[in-house]
Amino acid sequence: MASSFPPGGPSRPRPGYYPPSIANPSPNPSPASSLPGAMQNLQIGRPSVPSGPPPFLSAISAPASAGSRPGTPPQSLPTRPQFQQPPAISNGPPSIGVSGPRFPTQATLREPAPMNPTQGSRAVSGSPSAGSPANDLVPPSIYTSSFSAPAAGVQMAHPSLVSSSQQLHPLMGGQPSHPLAGGPPSQPLRGGPPSQPFTGGPPSQPLTGGPPAQPLTGGLPRQPLMGGPPSQPLMGGTPSQPLMGGPPSLPYMGQPQMLQHSGLRQPLPPSGAAPPFGSPPVWQQQQPRPGVAPASSMVQAPPQMFGAPPSPFTQSRPLTPPVMGNSPLAWSHSSTPSTIDPNQIPRPMADSSVIVFKTRQGNQVNSPPPATSDFIVEDAGNCSPRLMRCTMNQIPCSGDLLSTSSMPLALLVQPLAIPNPAEEPIQVVDFGEIGPIRCSRCKGYINPFMKFVDQGKRFICNLCGCSNETPRDYYMNLGPDGRRRDADERPELCRGTVEFVATKEYMVRDPMPAVFFFLVDVSMNSIRTGATAAACSAISQAIADLPEGPRTLVGIATFDSAIHFYNLKRALQQPLMLVVPDIQDVYTPLHTDLIVPVAECRQHLEQLLESIPSMFETNKVADSAFGAAIKAAFLALKPTGGKLLVFQSVLPSIGTGSLSSREAEGRTNVSSGEKEAHKLLQPADMTLKTMAIEFAEHQVCVDVFVTTQAFVDMASISVVPRTTGGQVYYYYPFSALSDTAKLYNDLRWNISRPQGFEAVMRVRCSQGIQVQEYSGNFCKRIPTDIDLPGIDCDKSIMVSFKHDDKFQEGAECAFQCALLYTTIYGQRRIRVSNLSLPCTSMLGTLFRSADLDSLLACFLRQAATAIPTSPLSQVREQIMNLCVSILHSYRKFCATVSTPGQLILPESVKLLPLYTLALSKSTGLRNDGRLDERSYWASHVASLSVSLTVPWVYPRMISIHDLTSKENNDSIPSSTLPLSSAHLNDDGIYLLENGEDCLFYVGNMVNSEILQQIFGVTSVDGLPTQFLLQQYENNLSKILNDVVNEIRRQRCSFLRMRLCRKGDPSGMVFLSNMVEDKSPGGLSYMEFLVHVHRQIQTKME
Repeated sequence: MASSFPPGGPSRPRPGYYPPSIANPSPNPSPASSLPGAMQNLQIGRPSVPSGPPPFLSAISAPASAGSRPGTPPQSLPTRPQFQQPPAISNGPPSIGVSGPRFPTQATLREPAPMNPTQGSRAVSGSPSAGSPANDLVPPSIYTSSFSAPAAGVQMAHPSLVSSSQQLHPLMGGQPSHPLAGGPPSQPLRGGPPSQPFTGGPPSQPLTGGPPAQPLTGGLPRQPLMGGPPSQPLMGGTPSQPLMGGPPSLPYMGQPQMLQHSGLRQPLPPSGAAPPFGSPPVWQQQQPRPGVAPASSMVQAPPQMFGAPPSPFTQSRPLTPPVMGNSPLAWSHSSTPSTIDPNQIPRPMADSSVIVFKTRQGNQVNSPPPATSDFIVEDAGNCSPRLMRCTMNQIPCSGDLLSTSSMPLALLVQPLAIPNPAEEPIQVVDFGEIGPIRCSRCKGYINPFMKFVDQGKRFICNLCGCSNETPRDYYMNLGPDGRRRDADERPELCRGTVEFVATKEYMVRDPMPAVFFFLVDVSMNSIRTGATAAACSAISQAIADLPEGPRTLVGIATFDSAIHFYNLKRALQQPLMLVVPDIQDVYTPLHTDLIVPVAECRQHLEQLLESIPSMFETNKVADSAFGAAIKAAFLALKPTGGKLLVFQSVLPSIGTGSLSSREAEGRTNVSSGEKEAHKLLQPADMTLKTMAIEFAEHQVCVDVFVTTQAFVDMASISVVPRTTGGQVYYYYPFSALSDTAKLYNDLRWNISRPQGFEAVMRVRCSQGIQVQEYSGNFCKRIPTDIDLPGIDCDKSIMVSFKHDDKFQEGAECAFQCALLYTTIYGQRRIRVSNLSLPCTSMLGTLFRSADLDSLLACFLRQAATAIPTSPLSQVREQIMNLCVSILHSYRKFCATVSTPGQLILPESVKLLPLYTLALSKSTGLRNDGRLDERSYWASHVASLSVSLTVPWVYPRMISIHDLTSKENNDSIPSSTLPLSSAHLNDDGIYLLENGEDCLFYVGNMVNSEILQQIFGVTSVDGLPTQFLLQQYENNLSKILNDVVNEIRRQRCSFLRMRLCRKGDPSGMVFLSNMVEDKSPGGLSYMEFLVHVHRQIQTKME
């Protein structure tokens, strides 16, 4: 029967809270034993006879059931573990609160507006594509504050801004606050693997679409990540739960309970329908107004200094405020001079209401809520928008229509995204030895949109249109409505996302174990900055929560100008160091005992990690053999595959893949406007790229933690994780005081989050369109599939499409993502997500269905792809032209206004100019950015989720000096500030966060009492240069710590704290995020709107 067990593991520990106490970490903790002195140091040569395969290989096999998984299955999943401070950090003043705020108690539920109903039957034609299967893994997410945009409108003298009414206002996106991957839920999560999976026959209990008999508690149950309960809790959050343990058995609990609330909003009417009586007026389309002054009469604003507030932009004519109600929304000119009202330009606005989103209602497809909003999904055939989100929620019938719109057709896929805890669990279906039902032509998987005909004896594929014979064991006759009588009882026929248990035909070898190999830089600079001590402390604490099952393996090595492996075999009294001096033609000194079960080496490993900083304390070797070290570690991982986690602090200078410093050359070229400067963002050579491809072929995923204070050539280093499905973590300039806790949380979340290994992914689509390109962190060896040595819940992949045929009006275009992968328990699973969208031949409908967050994600990835190959000025121009082309297409073909002095913005993408301007001023596209920062920016956005795209481009800013005076039930104030220095006061303190960094800006006239309450100092001059947020015994400090904890939970990141003071370089870092101001790198927001309008007028002419 269908199980409520999601294959992703237990409820994942979240990096959402700070430890209960914090203090200065010791860069070089003294060892607790005499291991360094007793360490056996053997200088060995290349072994003449290779050793046999590791003994554990013979014991590796795919578990037949949950009973074969490591660890003792817990009876129920406990609540999420808390974060802890690394032991290297001594006691100090209390820091962030132990437990963070919970969900808003007065959240308002609302249902999103459905799209226009489509007519006609679903499309049954599709394009065949040969393929292979795919798989699962998902943990629960937390719902948070949502953001929606205000009414668009700007008073301008010449180009007046008009927002059309073709998209309903409540669905507008804004600044994100809800991550794809959530934090700890407000109640314990229940779920785990079933005692037996769902079989091919009809289940004993129907899976109906009605309300459940009892509320669904917890989130998406997941398979535990490995082993038994952790030995100690994770930093911040709720009480500890097993990271990787035997999963409990829970029956399927039906659909999630609908949250009942007195504030439940009525569903919004479809686009074009009259609003209900008493409801707010729906924006009307702009009508032409006479008497518009030509754009040439604009008065150019004088230039401003970087970070300064926008100057009054004097116009020759004023604009009247918008007219709401039954009359059209218009901006008309009058005869008196005036200025633009900054309060009327479109900006993101906060909205704390919770949206209940049902993916389909009958044959009608509902437009998803913004990715940044707080929503609960009811899977009614289409998958959750967290898993797949399209740039447009209606597909153009032809390629010509798509070209006319100037919008890209792309799918943002996050196959292992974490759902809301209140949502229905993803079901696991087992068809036994026959495997999942598939189309005989395109190999698409059975899904709710395949139509059964001939009394159920045959089914028609919704992807390619092929008629297939129904297997005898799967036969069921049809009901009066033409559907199978058991359709609502089978998850694969009524749910958009399911998990299939893979059979032997989906395996080329036994599923791999969970292997984690740590590689630590011990060169002189790494030791002196405390990076080595911080890395060892983080590893020691992270592995403490790994289970002791036989399928959990670990290994460790260190490197400087040589590579030091460690034999961790239990039979040894202490670890044995094995030095490999050959860094040109590397090898592994042993084929066994370098990677061993964690149960056998835990004590040796903890002693070794405690001793490494003191062992190399007097190291005078400044060189780093990074390339040789990862090559040697790969050779140790080659038989099994696994994760290689590298801690790198200096530029790789010797051995295989050595690099030279290009920073000085890059600084000179950029400052002089050299057209070839962008080439320094390309890898120095192909050595590391070639190595990365080999790593991917043997299922080795590489994550790199860069803890540096100098140039490390991120453009070359980042190639390795990007090719192997890994990730880069960048701590510059590294501080042992402020970055140790974040390093620990990042590492622990990396190895404990729901993830899969040796994965293959393919996206199929209906005939009429075809996959054009994949974009993300992966290795691609054949055109149709992408290889993912590692895939986790935080990573997304963009898939772009192009037309090769035409669709019929009213038909539906289907997308299916299949992910085949190995769970942390060594099970092969296939996660299949389906999305079917209506087709339209109307350009206006296409614009109404546009998804702003997905469009911005496409813009962001296009920019990241272009900066290594094109000058920055050209990349900025390309991004702006994309925005102008979209708005021009709407103005030319959809808007009813013909007045040339009005700027018309489609309601669905009215924030696109603001986000385009912010993107052009981002770190990756500014001329004053460092090479490594720009390369990291490009690497980071390559796999960034849609929900984190908006804050990365347009961060959230709130004032914190007046938190105690704000009446707000939510932990984070709902009133966010525009990113303009006009909103910064000298007596204020402000917080700005983008999902990775959290900046505190302190004015030079802040009240001493407020400084004492927050920072423990009485004057601005007494603020420390290295910032560590403390919690003091006062209300303001407590509220601030709660706010920071909630942001960490929302963003799924510990956040790196930085203190910025007005008047010094750190203050300029903060002001560089004021994207609405005029700066040396671009126009102000209002000037940019004028510029966009002029570009549209030029194209109209």
